[in-house]
Amino acid sequence: MSEIEGREAKLSFRFIKAFNFFSYGTIAIYSTFFALYLQSIGISPLKIGALMAGGPIVSLIANPLWGFLSDRTRNIRLILILMLAGNLVAMQLVFLSDSYTFIFGCMLLFFFFQMPLFSQSNSLILNSIEGTRHKFGAFRLWGSCGWAMLALATGPILGQIGIGRLWIVYTVMMLVAIGFAFTLPRGSSPKTSEGVNYRQMLGNRVFLVFLVIGLLLSIPNSMNTTFIALYMAELGGKADLVGWSAFLSSIFEIPVFLLLDRYLSKNVRTMVSCLILVSVLYGLRWFLMAGAGDAQQIIYIQALHCLTFGAFYYIGTQLTAMIVPSELRASGQAVYALTWGGLSGIASGFLGGYLFQQAGPQAIYWAGTGMALIGMVGFTLLYVYMRMMAVKKPEQKISF
Repeated sequence: MSEIEGREAKLSFRFIKAFNFFSYGTIAIYSTFFALYLQSIGISPLKIGALMAGGPIVSLIANPLWGFLSDRTRNIRLILILMLAGNLVAMQLVFLSDSYTFIFGCMLLFFFFQMPLFSQSNSLILNSIEGTRHKFGAFRLWGSCGWAMLALATGPILGQIGIGRLWIVYTVMMLVAIGFAFTLPRGSSPKTSEGVNYRQMLGNRVFLVFLVIGLLLSIPNSMNTTFIALYMAELGGKADLVGWSAFLSSIFEIPVFLLLDRYLSKNVRTMVSCLILVSVLYGLRWFLMAGAGDAQQIIYIQALHCLTFGAFYYIGTQLTAMIVPSELRASGQAVYALTWGGLSGIASGFLGGYLFQQAGPQAIYWAGTGMALIGMVGFTLLYVYMRMMAVKKPEQKISF
C-alpha cells in the first residue's frame, strides 16, 4: 500500500468512527426519550408497547430485504444513506401528529428503515477492515460513545426546552449522521459464488440454536429499552436522570469492546461458553432492576448493560461473521439483527406493555430474570453438544 493509499485508508476509518458516533447517538436519543414523549401526548403504556411491537413486525421483511440489497448492490454506503433518509422522514411525520393511529402507521415506516441500520453498518465495518490489522471493537466502541454522550447531553437540554421539542434534537443529530454517511467507503463484499445460497447460511445448527436462545435473552432487553424511562419516571426520575441511565449503560461498553478485541479467542466454542456467563449476568441485572427502590439505583444497575448487551452484541456479531459465508455477510448480520431487534421487539412490546399496565414495571424484570436463566441453560446445553460433536468429528470446526 502506497503512502497516499495509507492516508486515504486512515481517513476512511476515521469517517466510519464518526458515523458510528452520530448514528448510534441519534438512535440513543430516540430510544431513551421517545416513550416519555409518547406519554406526554397522552398515550398509555399498553399502547406504547403495542406501538413498539408493531414496528418490529415490519422488520421481519425489512432486515432480509435490506441485507439482500446490500449483497446484490455491493454498496452498503448507499443502503445506509437510504435508510437514514427514510428514518428522518418517518420521524418527522411522527412528531407532526398526536393521533395514535397516524403515529402507529408512521412508526411502521420508521422501523422499516431503522431496524436493519446497525447490522448493515456492522457489515460495512467488517468488510472495510478485512485483511487489515484493525478490529471490529475499535470501531463499534465509537457507537457506544455516541450513544452515551448524546443521550447524556440530551437529558438537560430537554429539561430546558421540554420533551415536546424532542424532534429538534433528533433532527439535527440525524442530519449530521447523514452527512457523515456520504463520507463512508462503499463497504462492498466479495461477489457471490455459485455454490453459496441462503439455505447454506441457515443450515448450520449452532447458528440456528444461537439465534433461538439469543431471542429469549433479547426479549427482556427490548422490554427494558422501551419501558425503563417510564419505570424511572414512576420512581420520581426526571429527564436528566434518564439521560444518565443511558450514559452509564453505554459508556462502559467501550473498555468491554477493547478487552474482547484483545483477549477473546475467535473460536466458536469459546464464544458460546462466554454467552453462558452473559446469561447469568443478565439474570442478575433483571433481578436487581425488579428490586430497585428509586431512580438513582436504576442508574447504577444500568452499568451492567456493558457486560450483558455489550458482550452479547459483540460476540453475536463475530460469531455470525465466522459462520456465515463472506459473500452473504450483510444478509447474515441482517438475520442476526432480525432475531435481536425484530422478533424480540414484537414479543417485548406486547408482553412488556401488558405486564407494565397490569402488574407494574417490576413484573417485566421478574419475567426477564426467568428468561435469562433459561438462556443460561440453553447455552450450557449447546456447549455440551458442541464438545460431544468435536470428539466425534474433530475435523469439523464450525458446522456441527
